[in-house]
Amino acid sequence: MVTRTDLVTRLEQAFLGHGYEGLTMTALADAIGLTRRTLYNHFSSKEEAFRFLIESVNSAAVEAGMAAGRAALDAAQDPVDVFAVTLDTRYGHNRRRLATSPHAVEINDQAFRRCRDLMIVSAESFHGELAGLIGEMTALGLLRLHDGVTPRDLAQLLADGARGTNQSLPPVDPQGLHQRYTAMVRAILHGTVHADVNHS
Repeated sequence: MVTRTDLVTRLEQAFLGHGYEGLTMTALADAIGLTRRTLYNHFSSKEEAFRFLIESVNSAAVEAGMAAGRAALDAAQDPVDVFAVTLDTRYGHNRRRLATSPHAVEINDQAFRRCRDLMIVSAESFHGELAGLIGEMTALGLLRLHDGVTPRDLAQLLADGARGTNQSLPPVDPQGLHQRYTAMVRAILHGTVHADVNHS
């Protein structure tokens, strides 16, 4: 019996390899090594399978991003580095995997067209967890937010900045995303925290 993790891996490889439009349910079943009947036991349509993939990948990315950020915080890294590694793990890893596909533009477009509701739920979850991390860092004296700036405000700005970085024109080489996230985080922190906090 195929596990959820294995199913996600196979679906990702299939969509990255063939694109969304290039797959029928029969072709998708072949690509992931299942019979058409077994695939229909999991999903009623190609769109449902794609939505399952997007939801699963985003959920895993949020969890991995927060784990990376907390590990960086535990290692006493600078706040800029804590946020940069959090964002790079949450957004950059997916972007680098997507960049390996000749269908990257199509998959990105299909994700926004067919999975926007799921992406909003994922974003809200990430913003909440990131705000919690910011609150902890504030309590530890690592950050001191300007009056009127809440942890949730800063979380939203950081996530918006990362998503904007991913959509930069001209496009950013996915291998250089970490450096761009770092520069973006530094710029946002200079506008939201007091200058007497060391975040250079």
